[in-house]
Amino acid sequence: ISGYSLVIQARDSGTPPLSSSVTVNVDISDVNDNSPVFTPANYTAVIQENKPVGTSILQLVVTDKDSFHNGPPFTFTILTGNEEEEFTLDPHGVLRSAVIFKHMVATEYVLCVQAKDSGKPQQVSHTYVQVRVIEESIHKPTAIPLEIFIVTMEDDFPGGVIGKIHATDQDVYDVLTYALKSEQKSLFKVNSHDGKIIALGGLDNGKYVLNVSVSDGRFQVPIDVVVHVEQLLQEMLQNTVTIRFENVSPEDFVGLHMHGFRRTLRNAVLSQKQDSLHIISIQPVAGSNQLDMLFAVQMHNGGFYKPAYLIQKLTNARRHLENVIRISAILEKNCSGLDCQEQHCEQSLSIDSHSLMTYSTARISFVCPRFYRNVRCMC
Repeated sequence: ISGYSLVIQARDSGTPPLSSSVTVNVDISDVNDNSPVFTPANYTAVIQENKPVGTSILQLVVTDKDSFHNGPPFTFTILTGNEEEEFTLDPHGVLRSAVIFKHMVATEYVLCVQAKDSGKPQQVSHTYVQVRVIEESIHKPTAIPLEIFIVTMEDDFPGGVIGKIHATDQDVYDVLTYALKSEQKSLFKVNSHDGKIIALGGLDNGKYVLNVSVSDGRFQVPIDVVVHVEQLLQEMLQNTVTIRFENVSPEDFVGLHMHGFRRTLRNAVLSQKQDSLHIISIQPVAGSNQLDMLFAVQMHNGGFYKPAYLIQKLTNARRHLENVIRISAILEKNCSGLDCQEQHCEQSLSIDSHSLMTYSTARISFVCPRFYRNVRCMC
C-alpha cells in the first residue's frame, strides 16, 4: 500500500460540543529491497560467423518489484567472459558483436552479466549468457511464387494486406528478411519481417509484377509475385448468380479448387471464348460450413448474361461441375424464410467495397469485397 488518507476529528467538552476535522495523508516511502530480476534466469544465444560488427545477439529482459525510482533505468555490465572485448552491451540491455566471429577460432563464449538498479543503495543481480558461434549460412532461402487476385469496385480500393510470402531456409538459425524494389513502393509495401504484402489505396485495373526478394543475410533470392486487379462494374451486380458449396472453407476453395472450378465453369456457361467470367466475391454462409461464390458473365460486346440463362446452363452442367467440388445450391434469389412465391421475391445486392476479405494460401490469395443480400416479399 503506497499511502493512507486519514480524517481526524477534535471535539471539545463544551455544551454543545464543538468539533473540527483535518485530513492527514501518510505516504509510504519505498525502500530499495528488491534486486533486479532477469527473465529467463540464464540465456543462450547464437551468432553466425562473419556477421558484421554491431550485429544484435540478444535482448536482456529485467524487471524490478520496487517503485519506479528504485528500479529502472538499469546499468548493465559484462563482468567476466569478455576479456578480449568481443561483445558490447548497450544501456537498453542489447548484447551486440564487437568483432567478426570465426567458427574456427572459438565456438562458444560464456559471459557473466550484472544488472544494477537505480535505487539507494543499489541492488544488483547476475545472469550467465552462453553464446554459440555457428557456421555461416550455406543454404539459400526458398520461396513459393504467389499469385494475388483483387476484386474491387470502380476506383474504390481502400488498400490493406493482400497476401503473404511463404519462404523457408534449411539453415536453422537464419533470420529471413523481405524487400521490395523501391520504384514499386508507391503502390505496394512488403513487411520486412513476416513477408506480408500490403497494397495501398487506389489501385487501377490491370496486372502488376512485383520485384520482391527474400534474404538470409548472405543469399538473396527473387520471388515471383503477380497481382491481378479487377474493377467491378455496377451493372454486374444486377446480373449475378450465386453457387453455394458444401463443406469447404474459403481458404481451401481458393487454394485447391478455384482455378479448376473457374475453368470448368467457363466451359459450362460461356457461349463464346471471348466472353469473360467474373468471380465477384466468395463469402462463408453465417452459421454453416457452406460457402457462397458470387459471379457474373460478360459478353465480348459489353453486355451481361441474364441470371435465368446462367442458372439454366448451370443446372444442365451441375453433375459435371460437381466433379470438381460439391454444390449445395444454385441461387439467383435468396428467398429462404419468406412466405411468398419465387416470382414475387425481390432481391437487391449491395457491395461494401471498404470491407475487404482476404483469403490467403501459400500459392494464391483472393481479395474481394463483402456483399449483402436484401430480399423482400412483393406479394
